[in-house]
Amino acid sequence: MLHLQKRFTMKVFLLSIFLFLSSSLIFSQQHDTTTVNSKQLFKIIQTDKSELIGYILKEDEREVFIETQDGRKIYIPQYIIKEIIPINSKDFNNKGQYVGEDIFATRYFITTNGLPLKKGEHYIQWNLFGPDFQFSINERFGAGLMTSWMAIPIIGTVKYSFKINERNQFAIGSMLGTSSWASFSGVNFGGALPFATVSHGDRAANIALSGGYGAVWIDGDVDGRALTSLAGMIKIGPRISLVFDSFIVLPAKSDFVTQTYTEYVYNDQTEVYNEVQITQTVERKKPGLGLFVPGIRWHQEEGQAFQFGFTGVATGGELIPVPIPMVQWYRRI
Repeated sequence: MLHLQKRFTMKVFLLSIFLFLSSSLIFSQQHDTTTVNSKQLFKIIQTDKSELIGYILKEDEREVFIETQDGRKIYIPQYIIKEIIPINSKDFNNKGQYVGEDIFATRYFITTNGLPLKKGEHYIQWNLFGPDFQFSINERFGAGLMTSWMAIPIIGTVKYSFKINERNQFAIGSMLGTSSWASFSGVNFGGALPFATVSHGDRAANIALSGGYGAVWIDGDVDGRALTSLAGMIKIGPRISLVFDSFIVLPAKSDFVTQTYTEYVYNDQTEVYNEVQITQTVERKKPGLGLFVPGIRWHQEEGQAFQFGFTGVATGGELIPVPIPMVQWYRRI
């Protein structure tokens, strides 16, 4: 009888341990698995730059279980997921097609707007004439460097953004350029352009009005002019954004410049050239000039875009088309 009682006690003990371990395992599995609000849509960016849009049904440390909009249910390993971004109804167009943000929405062809670069969203804009690097220092402040392929000139840029409200932004900034290494060969020039811009919209569609004062100096001679710009962009599909930019130099009042120069005048009697100094006062006109660039931005894949536009120059009451298109490549770094 005692022997049977011991066996029974051992069975109860072993059964208790088994139930304890089983309950611990079940509890740990329930703890590591998260059930997500199935009404929230997410964009899942994978390491190969492909994207999936759907509802997250469950998520744990190993995988994410999603249901796509067409009803497919897919397990995605966590190690191939780069980023999970919540999206909402404003990210879709009228046809129900996902549009999303334009990650290069802070920039048009030439000018910028009040939207700041998101933290870590540095990029390069490659132009036919040279590169333009832009860096996000923090959530409001950005800095950049642009130049030509010959490194003449070198232009530094800074921009500080303010959020007025949910749909409106304001920014101040400046550009400062120098002739760089060309100054050692006797060519000395530079320029500065402080500016301010106010914009309305978001990273899917926005419009901006900018103004500033540009000054250029060449060998000590300084000339300056007020500048303005109206620009905008709208993302109309997953891959396409329409972009418009302008750069307008406002007309200024003419001034008069007195010039003294030397000419050699031929003397018929002596049959030699005589040196003659001539002083002349000329009117220096300062007409307005406008640069207008409508174009298209094609989003090739995550972090890459190609942009081209056709430029028109307005001056003297005429609009002159530029035969060479403006071509740019964006790459996130």
